Amino acid sequence: MLTLGRTTQISSAAPAAFFDRWADMATWPEWNADTEWVRLDGPFAAGSTGVLKPKGGPKTKFVITELTDRVFVDVSLLAGARLTFHHAIAPTAAGGSEVSVTVTLGGPLARLWNLILGKGIAASLDRDLAALARVAEAALAGGSRATTDAA
Repeated sequence: MLTLGRTTQISSAAPAAFFDRWADMATWPEWNADTEWVRLDGPFAAGSTGVLKPKGGPKTKFVITELTDRVFVDVSLLAGARLTFHHAIAPTAAGGSEVSVTVTLGGPLARLWNLILGKGIAASLDRDLAALARVAEAALAGGSRATTDAA
């Protein structure tokens, strides 16, 4: 298993605000600059599947493999590899959250996929998690957010 990257962000938004953003997958492009669109086929729950379209890349199937009040794990199914995004969240004493994201790559073609995707994913983790925190904080503050059509 290769670790492509990991990042942590402290936010004033409560954990529920992050889960609200993760569950509303059609709005992921608002905070994930590398994602064109995401479609979830069913509820935001463990075992649910969907399709996402990275900018400049092919449509990719994914599955939510774990979902609790502290963890959200989604796995993109690549040819010969599995790209795993492990999101963990803990409430802070101040009523906010500490959110961490770890991205790993496994499978027989993991090294090949690492050459293709590794540097880009590692470079975007901090930016995307910081953007997600801003969106979660704005939603709780009553701020408006743009809507995105997952066409």
